[in-house]
Amino acid sequence: MGALTATTRVLIFGKFTNSLDLSEPIEPLGLVNDTAFTNGTSANQANQIWSDTRTAAASTDSLDLTGGLTDAFGSAITFAKVKGIYMVNKSTTSGETLILGGIFMGVMLGGLTQTINVEAGATLLLTAPVDGFAVTNGITDQITVNPGGNTITYDVAIIGTV
Repeated sequence: MGALTATTRVLIFGKFTNSLDLSEPIEPLGLVNDTAFTNGTSANQANQIWSDTRTAAASTDSLDLTGGLTDAFGSAITFAKVKGIYMVNKSTTSGETLILGGIFMGVMLGGLTQTINVEAGATLLLTAPVDGFAVTNGITDQITVNPGGNTITYDVAIIGTV
């Protein structure tokens, strides 16, 4: 197996201004959060990454984390832990929402039936670099991507350990 190094980065930059009679106060905002992963299976480490542009066409698209995905070299991936999930809903149409579910997502979010909506144009990034989220083959190894009857293209990347 090869070696992995990866970084997730969140950048938020902006400024808020208020025009007054004699001045214009400015509140600048600059937030940066980097999460670096070195190669391995311990805290702040990962040894596998998978990414794809996919289309959920009217029915649920399932991402099988234990054998249903292949890496860039054609080998099947069996994630033991997920340390990060990145998703972008590429739709520009209001109301075209991706609903992420499955028991694996529920466990990540604190309950077996929890879901998270990724609205049109939205970006989702969840990281757990220290402990990650355990993946168990069978019922808890699926992330379901439900397009709500629409056809929606999305980008997805998963960082984890095998």
